[in-house]
Amino acid sequence: MSRLIGLGLLLAGLLYPFAVYYGMEHFAPWQFGLLLGSLWLARALTGERRPGSLWVAVAAIAFCLLLALLDSPLLLRWYPVLISSFMLALFGLSLKYGPPVVERLARLSEPDLPDKVIRYTRQVTIAWCVFFLCNGLLAAALTLWAPLSWWTLYNGLISYGLMGLLFAIEWLLRQRVRGRA
Repeated sequence: MSRLIGLGLLLAGLLYPFAVYYGMEHFAPWQFGLLLGSLWLARALTGERRPGSLWVAVAAIAFCLLLALLDSPLLLRWYPVLISSFMLALFGLSLKYGPPVVERLARLSEPDLPDKVIRYTRQVTIAWCVFFLCNGLLAAALTLWAPLSWWTLYNGLISYGLMGLLFAIEWLLRQRVRGRA
């Protein structure tokens, strides 16, 4: 059940900008808040207990409750900033409390990483932190000063394309670093 809820949150996150863009004519912001908040609450109640996951869920639920109470169309546009902040915190805290996120991902396919690759994955985790910081700042700027169509284009397509590109480049570089190690 927790996997289904996690998948629901993933899909909600991926489709969120388009749901806001197309759904604002048919749904009130408070309805978005209740739906999204329900998914986060279900995740908090049934999800795995990883360090920090409860705090993330509580922050997301608080945002959704605020959205439901204020019924603000502008507040709808802050959700991608919140998600980028979560990702920045996840990657950043993994640098302090280790192992770094990218190292954990690399160990899924290759459990015994050479020291050189481990150092490299730490640097890549830092690069992801920079990406999520810039992504969140750009999403915030678009929320404050851009038309909804620009916000939707960036948060619904461009940011995911940039993430995919960064992931692909990182994977290719890791193969090269791994070959030298």
